[in-house]
Amino acid sequence: MIKYLGSKRVLVPTLVTLFESLPNVGSVIDLFSGTSRVGHALKRSGFQVFANDHNAYAATLAQCYVQSDLDDHLIEAQALLDELSQIPGQPGFFTESFCVKSRFFQPHNGARVDAIRNEIQRLNLTPELKSIVLVSLMEAADRVDSTTGVQMAYLKKWAARSHKNLELRLPDLITRPQNGKCQAHQLDALDAADTLQADAAYLDPPYNQHKYLGNYHIWETLVLWDEPELYGIACKRTDCRTRKSPYNSKKHALHTFQSVIDRLNVRHLIVSFNNEGYISPSEMTSMLQSRGEVLMIERDFKRYVGAQIGIHNQAGKRVGKVSHLTNKELIYVVTQSPDQIDIPAHMLRPCSSSSTPTTK
Repeated sequence: MIKYLGSKRVLVPTLVTLFESLPNVGSVIDLFSGTSRVGHALKRSGFQVFANDHNAYAATLAQCYVQSDLDDHLIEAQALLDELSQIPGQPGFFTESFCVKSRFFQPHNGARVDAIRNEIQRLNLTPELKSIVLVSLMEAADRVDSTTGVQMAYLKKWAARSHKNLELRLPDLITRPQNGKCQAHQLDALDAADTLQADAAYLDPPYNQHKYLGNYHIWETLVLWDEPELYGIACKRTDCRTRKSPYNSKKHALHTFQSVIDRLNVRHLIVSFNNEGYISPSEMTSMLQSRGEVLMIERDFKRYVGAQIGIHNQAGKRVGKVSHLTNKELIYVVTQSPDQIDIPAHMLRPCSSSSTPTTK
């Protein structure tokens, strides 16, 4: 899967265990699906998953990894990828924008992206098959990019991987789970909370001011293929300026998330949040207690890539120290049946709205 800020790769085994431990859960809503790493893992474990994200690239990832089933697409998708792999490069908007005006990819790979994406656009593919080949192209480009993992900027010198040739691979599709066909949606979280129904829900909203659209604007353009007006050194889409999310606002995050919690039609909730996010642990606990008893797990997590790199001036010289390199990922389990949860006691601890987790 693509490199992603806030990826739950390390937490996936814990999250799957938690959902498997909840009583009478066969279906799960993944309300902020992102790369669909969690939804993909839950599908593999047999859950029927309803994935949702308002960004087009994330909805495409969900349609590939959550909704599309291996048995339905394996032969046709592999044959199509083999054909697309033979197309010679033809530079166009993608190359000009992200290889010439900016330096996210080497021009020879940009030309391949242009040619392959134009052919995908020309073909009359079913939505699921189109999502599979788009994800294959997105991941192929991700493997040869020249960034630190986000598309806010590119490296001054070409990354070693950027010299490699773009290679299409079949995404890791999964057979249909025992609990039923999964679905992918592209809705605002509030609309999805009103519309989707399941036994449980997983919520992993944005924590702070960092916008996923701005961090992954190239994938949005690759999926939409709309040749948008661009701005700045990073050649961002202009709608990065206009598409606002209340979760990126300290003023609006708490109220909006409360509305989502209130509207969800589920029996159990699992929420991932960060101890550096706009919603404090005590606020989160108080909000979730309206839905049942709240238990919590703490996990150390590496901070965002900028913290790992350090603080530099415009000349590239390190000018300051980063205060800390890890933070706490807080997993809240909300249930009305705490005595029926089959989770080792040492993993969980009760929460109260007046208590805050240890952060030392």
